[in-house]
Amino acid sequence: MEAARKRDHTIEVIDPLKCNLIIEKKNPSIFYKGKMLEGTDAVIPRIGASVTFFGTAVVRQFEMMGVFTTTESQALVRSRDKLRSLQILSRARLGMPKTVFTNYSKNVGEVIDHVGGAPLIIKLLEGTQGLGVVLAETKNAAESVIEAFNGLQARVIIQEFIKEAGGADIRVLVVDGHVVGAMKRQGKEGEFRSNLHRGGTASIIELTDEEENAAIKAAKVMGLGVAGVDLLQSSRGPLILEVNSSPGLEGIERATGKDIAKTIIRYIERNV
Repeated sequence: MEAARKRDHTIEVIDPLKCNLIIEKKNPSIFYKGKMLEGTDAVIPRIGASVTFFGTAVVRQFEMMGVFTTTESQALVRSRDKLRSLQILSRARLGMPKTVFTNYSKNVGEVIDHVGGAPLIIKLLEGTQGLGVVLAETKNAAESVIEAFNGLQARVIIQEFIKEAGGADIRVLVVDGHVVGAMKRQGKEGEFRSNLHRGGTASIIELTDEEENAAIKAAKVMGLGVAGVDLLQSSRGPLILEVNSSPGLEGIERATGKDIAKTIIRYIERNV
């Protein structure tokens, strides 16, 4: 909002959950707190994972009204589905940790063997900010955790553990097909998750050409104008972990000293 106002734009925050969507022939509209939303040129969706369904419907309604959006509704849906995201990235021949998804397979030992054995990572398909991510260090531990999730009918993916990454990952911010900032996030002592929400630290990093190209391609195949691409440095090159459609700016702006919010506003200006 600060970045937009500095560039003489009128901007306000709209709670998508308080929007009523009017769907009719030739005249889709949105009512917000009893008033029709009119004269909107662009929206910047910042939709929380827990409200993806309704939040996406609101973004789609804006699209129907001819409003430019920095994150298209279809791309938002794709990015929130971890499994679908990995399949899209795989089809684009992008590197990623070897991943297994099953329909609550009873043959847990075979699933573990598919990713090269323990240690391995078990991720809830619905988890965010490092929640619902487990490192199983032994085969017995992995079997216990997978069986427990299966018993709860919780959907999980199983991924190989990339030891050489050393508990660190790289967050790359891509806006309109260009890398606008990158930071290395290091998990705190004894913590394999590097999320800043979990006490990780961030520092600026110079990307290799291969890392930069992987991040740009990942954002492109996901269809995201603004994306936070998380990748690991491995012995076989950069591996994509996740492509985030509502990346936080505070950590990366502090680490890089760059005004990324301004870059997003300029992206809108070029398109509206």
